[in-house]
Amino acid sequence: MRLRTYLVIIVAVLIAAFLIANWQLLAAPAKVNLVFGSIETPIGVVMLAICAPMVLALMVYVGMWQSTALLESRRQAKELQAQRILADNAEASRFTELGTLIHSEITGLDQRLMMAIETLRGEFRDTESSIAATLGEMDDRIQRLSDPNVHQSVP
Repeated sequence: MRLRTYLVIIVAVLIAAFLIANWQLLAAPAKVNLVFGSIETPIGVVMLAICAPMVLALMVYVGMWQSTALLESRRQAKELQAQRILADNAEASRFTELGTLIHSEITGLDQRLMMAIETLRGEFRDTESSIAATLGEMDDRIQRLSDPNVHQSVP
């Protein structure tokens, strides 16, 4: 329990002890002047008649205050939940956009890689053809030099 609860319990016990200790005085009849007349009644009944409506009004006020605070708290909780849902949806859409962007970037990179590979293959074919031509030419020269029947000058 909270400190306030303990405080209220202690005050209630002290008031009850005071009433029990002074019950003879509170129950004794006394002449009470009501401005337009007077009556003979116990002073405890008069105090009860005065204090009970005040306590009741205070309890109604506190109850209304607490219910208003509770309703406000619930309204704020609903608003927070709605904002949280909006934020989650926005975050999910950002993740979806990010996934789409990454996918498109990977596709673009894949296409550029394929183009680079095709370019390299073309260059390798050109280099291979050039090497084959050079080797063929060198082979022809070697055969001409080694063949004694052909007496041609070597350029």
